[in-house]
Formats: sequence, C-alpha cells, structure tokens
Amino acid sequence: MPYLRWADSIEGICKIMDIAISINKIPIRLTKERWQHITIGHPEIAGFYYEILESIEKPDSIYEGKYEELIATKYFEKLNNKFVVVIYKELSEEDGFVITAYLSNKIQEFVKRKKIWDSQK
Repeated sequence: MPYLRWADSIEGICKIMDIAISINKIPIRLTKERWQHITIGHPEIAGFYYEILESIEKPDSIYEGKYEELIATKYFEKLNNKFVVVIYKELSEEDGFVITAYLSNKIQEFVKRKKIWDSQK
C-alpha cells in the first residue's frame, strides 16, 4: 500500500515522515521522532510500521478518546489474536498526527468507550 513520504529540513534537521489518510480524509503524520518514541515504549510493535499506517487508513473500528483523540483498532491474523491500536489526533481538515501505537489482545478495553466508526456498518 503506498503512503506519502515527506522529507523536510528545518534548521539543518531532516524530518522524515509517512502520512496515512484517515477515514475522515485527513492526512495523519507518523514522524521519525514519533516512531522512535513508539518503539521505545512498545518494542513489540517495532516490526509493524506499515500495519500502523494501514490501521489509520483501513481500521476495523474507531473509538473516541478522552481528550479528543481517536483510537483506531485493526485485527491482523498474522499477529496471533492481537490487534494494532493507533491513537491519533486530527487537528484540522488538513493535518493530524500519531500520538502512539501498540499491540493488544484486549478488545474489551474499548467496549466502555464510544464507538464512532465501524467497518461493519
């Protein structure tokens, strides 16, 4: 699946990111810095970079977060009954960013949250 790759240099620092388009048609940035943060906190997801982007673009469900963030979940058979959870924020119609991502096998942690989108609709 092709994703938009963006490279920019600000004050000599190269910033590379991939961008996935959310179900609301908003570009969601996954920067190199954010990816490093995610893999340090959740090393089990380090091999699933593209699954994170796919979870934003083609989620199974999206739940409402506590602070206006969105929580996308997507089941991947190859993950042995686990699914990818991506928490991201849509700032405007033109911009959003990934906050964090991790693997989980506890879908019940989202049952108490408001489901705002479901691929089964």
